[in-house]
Amino acid sequence: MHQADVVIPGVLYRRDPVAEALPLVIDSPHNGTDWPADFDHQVTLTELMTSVDAYVDELFAHTPAVGGTLLAALFPRAYVDANRAEDDLDAKLLDGDWPHPLNPTRKTGFGMGVIRRLILKGRPLYSQPLPVEQVLHRLQTYHRPYHSALAAAIDRAHARHGVVFHINAHSMKPVGNPMNDDHGQARPDVVLSDREGETCCPAFIGRTAEVLSDLGYRVAINDPYKGAEIVQRHSDPATGRHSLQIEINRALYLDPETFERSEGFDRLKANMDTLVVELADWIQHRLD
Repeated sequence: MHQADVVIPGVLYRRDPVAEALPLVIDSPHNGTDWPADFDHQVTLTELMTSVDAYVDELFAHTPAVGGTLLAALFPRAYVDANRAEDDLDAKLLDGDWPHPLNPTRKTGFGMGVIRRLILKGRPLYSQPLPVEQVLHRLQTYHRPYHSALAAAIDRAHARHGVVFHINAHSMKPVGNPMNDDHGQARPDVVLSDREGETCCPAFIGRTAEVLSDLGYRVAINDPYKGAEIVQRHSDPATGRHSLQIEINRALYLDPETFERSEGFDRLKANMDTLVVELADWIQHRLD
């Protein structure tokens, strides 16, 4: 892990600007592989790794050097998913009475709620329902602190500059699998999402798409991903809080068998450095 300014062991780390601070925040909620001791799953490590956005935090490690803040999860998405709402939960997972209202979404129907039921289609993560106390522990110990840390970073930048630009960073499988809406379809190099214009200004998503296209990547907008809980929860474009989700095709940088960095990693990392630099320049010009 990179040297960090703030670490909550097993939960997250945050790296602060080492250049003049700009209102740029990048977070990676799905790269964590610190498997909690009470993660009593029944699947293989290989199956678990299919859910990990491996090394995405490393791809954006240049962020503090341009004045931005980088936040990354250390806990695994398969244990609790920070990019789902707390009430996006499958009642079939629970052993006991849940003390709060539930609001499961289509993702929960696919087995991918805030606590995953399936790791892959037809492959349950657990052999039996989870005690309610354990699910509450996951939300209280991991999910809520992550969102609190992200909100604090965004609030701090917004308070200083009156505006903030936030990127929620992920990686995606090269082809949609049976748990996805685009099952069987090859995916572009990058997907940018703003929930169909709801979570950021057109200029932010437009400039990001322009830089990536100029770097030679095939970029899609809101297809097949439209943006999920994090960009929805932490954005408010009307008050200068702009959030954009980015999905990077794993074929660009990851070995699909070993989940190690492939020979394409260094090139992609250099290009993400360029993206971060270009966005920092764009933000600086908007502040001037």
